[in-house]
Amino acid sequence: MAIWIGLVPLPALPAEIAYITAKADLPFWDTVGKGVKAVAEANGYAFSELDSKLSAEMQLNNVRQAIDRRVAGIVISPTNSKSAEEALILARRAKIPVAIADIGASGGDYVSFVKSDNYRGAYDVGTELAKAMKAQNWASGAYGMVTIELSRRNGQDRTNGFRDAMKDAGFPREIVLRQMKDYSAEETYCYVKEMLAAHPGLRGFFIETDQPVAGALRAIHEAGKEKQLLLVSFDAMPDVVRLLKSGALVAVGMQQPYLMGSSAAGALVSRLRGHPPAKEILVPVLVATAAMWTS
Repeated sequence: MAIWIGLVPLPALPAEIAYITAKADLPFWDTVGKGVKAVAEANGYAFSELDSKLSAEMQLNNVRQAIDRRVAGIVISPTNSKSAEEALILARRAKIPVAIADIGASGGDYVSFVKSDNYRGAYDVGTELAKAMKAQNWASGAYGMVTIELSRRNGQDRTNGFRDAMKDAGFPREIVLRQMKDYSAEETYCYVKEMLAAHPGLRGFFIETDQPVAGALRAIHEAGKEKQLLLVSFDAMPDVVRLLKSGALVAVGMQQPYLMGSSAAGALVSRLRGHPPAKEILVPVLVATAAMWTS
């Protein structure tokens, strides 16, 4: 098929797959996008990426833009689960199939939902923190969390998994919890600084995503608490190996964002070719520990 402009035929443009990302400048979402792009282009689709910048309103505008461009399909990493439902409604009205890469939706119609096993991964991270606290003889130690948004399904799973692990290991004392809003290192620095001032006896922290770990480490250093509490996290920041080797991090739950993106795009391509994919695809979380580098 060709597109005609005047009397000159031009080859038809390839069908397009759009990736709508929650926040493009975060390494995790950037890597998810690379996975989507690789599969889309390998299957002959053009690829585009639209950044929602953590704004539900911008996310809806991105969906409308994709609809206006008549894309063949959408892969979306939503800003939160509620906003995802609104985006899915728009896409369904336009008869555009959507696959979800992480976070999830509180409702709506989608081709497939690809997610990390956040509960299991966070449970395993909590198990490692509890083990390290016991090794320090901090049997009655309390902990705090700086979480991703709890309106997200992945935030709920991550928080509950970690909390259950700590309870099961004999550490039920969760003293304080703060939810991230802009996911910056500076935000988490302020949270952890305030938490340490209000609760100087804290023995552990769980930071639920990668970049904010730098802020937590800064606050802990300024408070002179490096030897008095332990830190675990989720997602693998670029210098995770260095932090594990130094003991600054006890453990980290490492998602596989490239595999998540490629799996979501693969599910979408299957649907576009008439082969219904699995409704839910679970990607394992790998847990790395400081002990791996010291044993």
